[in-house]
Amino acid sequence: MRRIFPFALLPLLLFATLAQAGVQLVVRGVDEPLQQAIGASVGLSQYARRDVSDAQVRRLYARAPAQAKAALEPYGYYDADITAQLQQVGKDWKVTLDVHPGEPVKVASVDVQLDAEALALPSIRRARSALTRMRGRQLDDASYDAARDALSAALTASGFLDARLTTHRVEVNTAQHTAAIRLAWQVGRRYRYGAVHFVGSQFKDGFLERYVPFKPGDYFDQNQLLQLQQALNGADYFAVVNVLPQVDEKADGKVDVKVELAPAKRTIYTGGPFIGTDTGFGVRGGLERRWVNRSGDKWKNELVLAQRLKTLSTLYSIPLPGDNQRSLDFGANYRDANTDTSQSRTLELVANETQLWHGWTRTVGLHALSGTFTVGKRSDEPDDTPGIEHGSSTLVFAEASLSRKQADNYDFVHDGWSLNFAARSTAGDLLSSASFSQLTADAKWIHAFGAKKRNRLILRGSAGKTWTDDFSALPPQLRFFAGGDRSVRGYGFQSIGPENSYGRVVGGSNLFVASAEVEHYFTRNWGIATFLDAGNAFDAVDFQPKLGTGIGVRWRSPVGMVRVDLGTPIDNSQRHGVVLHLVIGPDL
Repeated sequence: MRRIFPFALLPLLLFATLAQAGVQLVVRGVDEPLQQAIGASVGLSQYARRDVSDAQVRRLYARAPAQAKAALEPYGYYDADITAQLQQVGKDWKVTLDVHPGEPVKVASVDVQLDAEALALPSIRRARSALTRMRGRQLDDASYDAARDALSAALTASGFLDARLTTHRVEVNTAQHTAAIRLAWQVGRRYRYGAVHFVGSQFKDGFLERYVPFKPGDYFDQNQLLQLQQALNGADYFAVVNVLPQVDEKADGKVDVKVELAPAKRTIYTGGPFIGTDTGFGVRGGLERRWVNRSGDKWKNELVLAQRLKTLSTLYSIPLPGDNQRSLDFGANYRDANTDTSQSRTLELVANETQLWHGWTRTVGLHALSGTFTVGKRSDEPDDTPGIEHGSSTLVFAEASLSRKQADNYDFVHDGWSLNFAARSTAGDLLSSASFSQLTADAKWIHAFGAKKRNRLILRGSAGKTWTDDFSALPPQLRFFAGGDRSVRGYGFQSIGPENSYGRVVGGSNLFVASAEVEHYFTRNWGIATFLDAGNAFDAVDFQPKLGTGIGVRWRSPVGMVRVDLGTPIDNSQRHGVVLHLVIGPDL
């Protein structure tokens, strides 16, 4: 009997195997979002690629209409009519659900009860308005849950750490197809900041207070904690930054903040080859000391050796006390530049103060610039060619600048912008070869649009104005030129601008450049672009814009965004052909 028993089970096992089959579920009468909701809720759907017995199919089929009807209720359909059909197709089964969703339920009233202290805050009023705006709309559980949770989160973020939802009701009248929402919070007291404790810092006590955007006793605000996190990350001192409010240990209306830190690598060495159509092939090397001492001083050095540009620069920064991230910066920069229209060798010394000012980075300082230059000279011409202008100058001038940028993701911007303004002026001819004053402005705006935000519109513009008693004493970097990768594409770098009597470009006292560009990405990392650039450097009021247009390729490479453009001049009978432009670097 022991030998016969296993063989006696074989017919039963074979019968069970032959009786199993798959189920195809078809939902008709509603659009795709509701089809997916029904498919996810009906038990039959889990057997699309699994075997199921006849008895299981019939049992699940009987439940399917009720399951489908329940799946529609979160979307506001409480009066749906569903008919089902069951067919056997070979060894498989096909279940068809014909759905008539009926009239949707709409929100007739929204009653949100909050304390007056909470409603006095704009962020909480905005969150409450998102709920009250549901009045008259179709009831949707997901939208309602999101709006309710957003109001709870706004209360917590604003310091109401004991806030509690005491009334939470959605009353549905299926006969009238209406719903009434009733919510009430007991917000409790509003907490304030206690002490901030830094753990793991390599700096002397009190140094990191300069990054804290609040003071003990201020009302708790989660946005300020995020600002603290971003400021400490941006300082580049730490590899790990965790800002942790000690909510579980709050007492006497105050909550302390613990900041866990781990130092970053202290010394950074950088280097490698690069290429740009404005500079040619080159190599770059750098040494940065993220912190020199326990006071947080920084020291940065960089060497660039390229075909048309050679620079050696050093910058030493000393943090100053205060809560606006002030620092004193001292630097020197040697520059040897050779463009299509000019050559220069200059040494610049800089001393300035940098600080945050109402969300902007403000810099005020003094510059001393000295060197020799030639303007209007092509690289293959002798120095005595007629029309070439030679000069040497020493300029001591004050400079003030404001800059700000904002983006959703700086690695690849979907929505963001940047603004930069600068003003320069000498104090007179006592220490300088010439007197001059100069204003410059640069702006850029990026916006993603279309399905899955695969397209980007990029607008940028630059403008400048110079007043001087001796334009010939200004070196090329203080004159305005147009043309190049970041100016008017289709023209060489600094190849357009006012000309002297020999027809050589010598730069101008004014500048205006504008650009519009559209990108489309076929994949996450690859896209194409088309652009139209316009602008020129000019004197007086004789502005005659040069136009350039073209197409390009975009690659989000491991080392950053790579832009390869082919530009050509338009409406210019003296310029023909295509100019290659290559830029590697961030969007903003």
